[in-house]
Amino acid sequence: MVKVVEQTKTKVVEQLAATVKKKRIGILGGTFNPPHIGHLIMADQVMTQLGLDRVLFMPDANPPHVDRKVAIDASDRVKMVSASIADNSNFGIELAEIQRGGISYTYDTMLELKRKHPENEYYFIIGGDMVDYLPKWYRIDDLVKLVQFVGVRRENYPVTSKYPVLWVDIPLIDISSTMIRSRIRQGQSIRYFVKDAVAKYIKERQLYHE
Repeated sequence: MVKVVEQTKTKVVEQLAATVKKKRIGILGGTFNPPHIGHLIMADQVMTQLGLDRVLFMPDANPPHVDRKVAIDASDRVKMVSASIADNSNFGIELAEIQRGGISYTYDTMLELKRKHPENEYYFIIGGDMVDYLPKWYRIDDLVKLVQFVGVRRENYPVTSKYPVLWVDIPLIDISSTMIRSRIRQGQSIRYFVKDAVAKYIKERQLYHE
């Protein structure tokens, strides 16, 4: 009797979730080492052009790519992301990969998020360079069933893919975290490359000087 009741409750919840209009949530994943204005412009442009309800910035624990970056401690990256998005109520932070730890496979993360939030429809935002890399992603054929990929056009990269990708045009912002780390090591200014609060945090914590 108890099992029947539980099954009935589950079906009711699933039916309600199906009838309620789903929220359109963008996910911008990355190491954010550090986060910069290019990330913010990308998130804002995709959100407004596609009419998304919100964009969540999702720092990874350990990126699985072959060209693995050496990232600073996750707590520092999370604090810098939080500082970057503090003035935009349409932006949020998703800590699923940081909390899980280990190598951050997007498939595992999105499977977890879809189970926890069936009311959401997810749009996974990546640059044109990463679209080119999609065939190498872990369980990509299953992942495309969980999310809608959004590709941000990049110079010198094709706007084609064998996977379903929504393409968005944004102004070319030739700024990267690698460039910012290099400028810091060389003692150069990073003003306007990152939010003031992030620049202050980097200076106070003496990050990226080695």
